[in-house]
This record gives sequence, structure tokens and C-alpha cells, in this order.
Amino acid sequence: MATREVYWNIEGHHWLYLFFIIALAIFAYGVYKRVKLWKLGQPENRWKEVWPGIKDVLVYTFAHKRIFKDSFPGMMHAGIFYGFLFLAFATAIITLQADFSIHLFHGWLYLFIKITANLFGLAALLGIVVAACRRYIQRPDRLDNKTDDGITLALLFAILLTGFLIQGARIAVLPDPWADYAFIGLWLSFPIKALLNEAQILSLHVFLWWFHLFLAMAFIAYFPYSKLFHILLGPLNQFFRNRGPIGIPEPIDFEDESLETFGKSQLREFSWKTLFNTDVCLRCGRCQDNCPAYLSGKHLSPKRIIQDMRVLMEETGEALLGKTKVMAQAADQEAAAASEAGEMEEWTGRALIGEVIPEEDLWACTTCRSCEQQCPVFIEHVDKTIDMRRNLVLMETRFPAEAQLAFRNMENNGNPWGIGWTTRADYLTGLGVKTFEEDPNAEYLYWPGCSGAFDARNQKVSAALVKLFQTAGVSFAILGNEEKCCGDSARKLGNEYLFYSLATENIEVMNGYGVKKIITQCPHCYNFLKNEYPQLGGNFEVIHHSVFLLDLIKSGKLKLTKSDRKTVTYHDSCYLGRYNEIYAQPRELLKAVGLNITEMSHTGEKSFCCGAGGGRMWLEEHEGQRINEMRTDEAIAVNPDYVGTACPFCLTMINDGIAAREAGEKMKALDIAEILEKAL
Repeated sequence: MATREVYWNIEGHHWLYLFFIIALAIFAYGVYKRVKLWKLGQPENRWKEVWPGIKDVLVYTFAHKRIFKDSFPGMMHAGIFYGFLFLAFATAIITLQADFSIHLFHGWLYLFIKITANLFGLAALLGIVVAACRRYIQRPDRLDNKTDDGITLALLFAILLTGFLIQGARIAVLPDPWADYAFIGLWLSFPIKALLNEAQILSLHVFLWWFHLFLAMAFIAYFPYSKLFHILLGPLNQFFRNRGPIGIPEPIDFEDESLETFGKSQLREFSWKTLFNTDVCLRCGRCQDNCPAYLSGKHLSPKRIIQDMRVLMEETGEALLGKTKVMAQAADQEAAAASEAGEMEEWTGRALIGEVIPEEDLWACTTCRSCEQQCPVFIEHVDKTIDMRRNLVLMETRFPAEAQLAFRNMENNGNPWGIGWTTRADYLTGLGVKTFEEDPNAEYLYWPGCSGAFDARNQKVSAALVKLFQTAGVSFAILGNEEKCCGDSARKLGNEYLFYSLATENIEVMNGYGVKKIITQCPHCYNFLKNEYPQLGGNFEVIHHSVFLLDLIKSGKLKLTKSDRKTVTYHDSCYLGRYNEIYAQPRELLKAVGLNITEMSHTGEKSFCCGAGGGRMWLEEHEGQRINEMRTDEAIAVNPDYVGTACPFCLTMINDGIAAREAGEKMKALDIAEILEKAL
């Protein structure tokens, strides 16, 4: 029967138990220290969905779904991951037989372990070599090479190499009829036999065996102190990830008199999950590589924010444990006790906002969530930014000067432009659209949003959409002057109180009319009405116009003629795509009128933000390139007749980009409703 002696040529192997206990104790202490740091944060329940969490671990850890999005590094990581996975399995089977007398290491399983350990071990070796070349020869901007990276790669490589050399030395001395299954060991046995005699090989085998054991114990001990920790933390973070609608901040109860601060300015005000995220981060840089702010030359780097928060967490933990000079100098025992309880300012001397994270980084974020979409371990970047913006706005009244005008306009006139609220309905009623007050039995509330009501360019989109509705016989009405801004820009810019005021007024009006179904043309309005208004009691069926128009076409209510065979490139809105996973329907609409779709270099989940999200529609870009012009350049590169959009902010930004590039004679930016209206 196919098998082999486990501890061949090894005496005193029982000492490995002592070494293992020592390594495990060091490992446990490291985990204990990290857990104490995470517990500096506030409680948060993430044990809500066990089975979906298990499925996510299977899909994103073992199947590498997100890691393979970046194919070359994905293959590299897969080689290392699956190599050590199969080697760990082999080690477990051998241990069960050698130390627990559970005889499994024979027959077909023995041969399976031999071939997979060699095949996937070789894949792991190649993966480590490629990883080292990327880090130390190619040196892409997204990777920052720390000492830990080199130690980790060297340790993994040495464990694999010594394992194969042990196998080669054994085959060189001990005849093995199954040696072909251990092909790497077989290859290595030839030079070993050629260079050494039998006694030397036996001595080499013993030395390599104990050295390999030492490296394995070092691996276990070093684990929680190094980047290796992500092997455990990554799957845990995938298990605990948010599976509901993304980007919904916790509401603030402004009537709760016990609240002394709003937003978050100290690390300990965040949840344990936020602090846990800082240790989960792989430093792979995919977030940075897909951040429009970073790519356009801003200082903001999502990776840097997470890593800087990790450093601050460690400094804070040291301070609260009384291990810093500042803590030692706390003469007042009562003050020291309060500090240890986490009731005082952090004892690090560094402020989270301003010193650790520059304020300009917080305002540079467009909240597009491209960073989160690409992160293989589901780190949540944007919510942290919104929480810190809230503190700056509500507690410090520190925000960009342009935001002040937008806030005042929303407060006084219910729209960021500051146009008189009494004129909100004028354009649409001029097209024959009735208000809910005039037609309370209308089936749908059409929500044009501030852009569709006030912005001259987007009023054309409203007109096209109204014509399509009227042609299809849709029963709809508007709120007219009773509609106010949905509050997207206010909330994303950190003015939670203004958002609360606008949203509660809108909900009260809609509930008063008994509104059940809403059609929007703005993804920001769509996202807020659908996903964030339920926090405040606004529960409606919300449909984006791209989805609604496609349903009208499929049902035969809206009949279109084929347009001429022009080309269009479609720009995915972040709030329609990444926030709500609507990618296919707008493209189906464009195909329905016979247009040829050509995709930009960044499309779908990797779409490049127009630069207007997160309230940045109302802020100036003072650093680096303009994001909208970079996106326009991508559109120009594929030479389309039209740039299709499904968002008023995107339409405005792409239009401005086309004007800046003087490309207006070559292509036009149109909303999908305008394109369909041409085909009536």
C-alpha cells in the first residue's frame, strides 16, 4: 500500500510539542493585544446574517472572487493561497496519523497529498517570487514596501523550500516506488545524490527537518504581529460585511439630550468594527488605484487613511494602558483613571482630524465607493469620512467656503441653487404636468429633483421624460412647490441636521398624499428616497427612470423607432451603479434604439466617477486635475457620437468636460431619456 514512515530519520521529535506550545502562546498573546485595541471602539452588532456570511467566505476567500478582478496579482495571490491551503491539509493528515494514531496517510489519500503538495507548493513558490519582483523590482505606486513584507515573503519562501529539500533528501536515500508523485522532491534528489554521500544526506535531512520545524513555529508565533494576520482577519471581515444597502450613515437623534457630540473626531468614538478594519487592510493598494481623487492628483489615499488610523489605534492603546510618557506624567490619579476608562481625550497628543488625517483629504472624497468595490476584504472607507465630516460641520463649523452657500440655499429655498422655492413647479407645470394636489389619484409620483426642476440643461431631460411618460400613458404627478431637496448633498457633506429637516418635510408631504410609488431621474435622489428615507419613516417603492423606461418598452407601452447607427459610450453613475447595482438596464435602453455601445476604459463596477458625488458638485477642485475632465478624456478616447448618462450631476460634469476639451463638435452628452425621446 502506498505510504511512508512519518518521522523517518528523526529522533526526539516529541520536542515539537513544546515548541508548538511556545509558538501558540506567543500567537495567543498577539491576538489578545489586537483584540484589546479593537475593544477601544464602541459596540456594534455584526452577527446578523450567519449563513450569508459563510457563503461570502466561500466565495470571496476560497474562490477569490474579488481578488481575481485584478488578474495578474490575483493569480499570484491564488498560487500562494492554494499552495499553503493544500500544504496545511497535508500537515493536518500527517499529524493525525503520527500523533493521534488516526491512520489516514496511506493509499489514494497519500498519493493525492503527494501530488497536490508538490503541484500547489510549486505554485506558491512561483507566487512568492512574483510578489517579491512586484514589490522590489517593479515597485508600483500602490505598494508600500515595509520591513514586514520582506520578512513575510522570506519566511514563506524558506518554509516551502526547506520542505521540498527534506523531501528530496529522503528520496535520495530511501527508495520510494511512489516518488514520481513527489516530482519536485524527485528532481531535487538528483543533485543531492550527486553532491553528497549517504551519511551527509542523512545529516542534511535531520538539519533541514529541525530548521523547517523552527520556521513553521516562527510562522505561527509571528502571525498576529505581521501582515500574515490577514489570513484570518480577511475572511472574518468578509463574514461581518454589510450586505444591506451601502453607504447609509447611522441617524443622529437630535432630541437626545445625552448626546454631547455629533459625528466622530476621536478614534474611540468609532465602532470596534471600524478599528478591526484597520488591521484587516492588506495594503494591496487597490483602493488607491481606483480612487478618482488620488488618481487626479489629490493628497487623499483611502489606503493611507486606513493605515494612519491603525497607527493611531496602536498609539492610543499604548496610552490607555499607561505605557507612554504622557500617561506616566498624569499626576492626577482621578484623571488617569478616567483616561484608562476612555472618557478623556486620547493620550497621544495627535488629533485624528487635522494631524492624522488632513481635513482636505476628508473633503476630497467623492463618496463614489470605488475603493470599497475593489477591496478584496470589504473594508468600509467612506462611512468613516462622512462621520468625520459630520463632526467638522456640526461641532466645529469648519467646512469649505462653497459648502456654506449650498447649505444656506437648501435651508432657505429647499435647493442648492438658491432659486426661489415658489418657482420649483413652473417648468413642469408648463409642460402640462399636474401636481398631486390637483391629481391625488395619480399612480406615480414623478420626482424631478432639484436639477430637473431648476437647472436649464437638466430641464431638457425632464421634458424628454415627461414626453415619454405621456406617450406611454403613465399616470403620474409631481409635488410641485412642496418638493424639497432630498438632502443628499447635505448629508454627504456632513450637515446631518439639514438633511434631517429636508427629509422629514418631504416624507410628511408624501405620506400626506398617500404616495406609494416614486420615479426619479437622479440616482442621488433615487438612492436616498429608496435606501435612506426608511430611517425616518419614509417607506416607498422607488424606481429609477432607466429601469422604468425599460419596463415600458418591454411591456409594449412605449414604442420606439430605431435611430441611425451612431455610437454611444455609457457613463455609469456611481450612485446608480456601485450603490444600487443598476448597470444593465441603461445599456439595454441604448441598444433598444439601435445605438452601438462602445465602452470606456473604466466601466461597470470600475467606472470612473464624474467628480460630483459626496456634495462635491458644489465645491471647487483646488488640487490636481479636474476629475470630470479626466473622465471626459476617457470618453473622447473611444470616439463616440454620444456620451450617455442617467444622472443630472454626471450630465453636467461631462458637459463641462466636453466644453473644456473643446470637443462639442465631435460628441454630445445626453441623458438616456433624451436619447429615447429622439426615437419616438
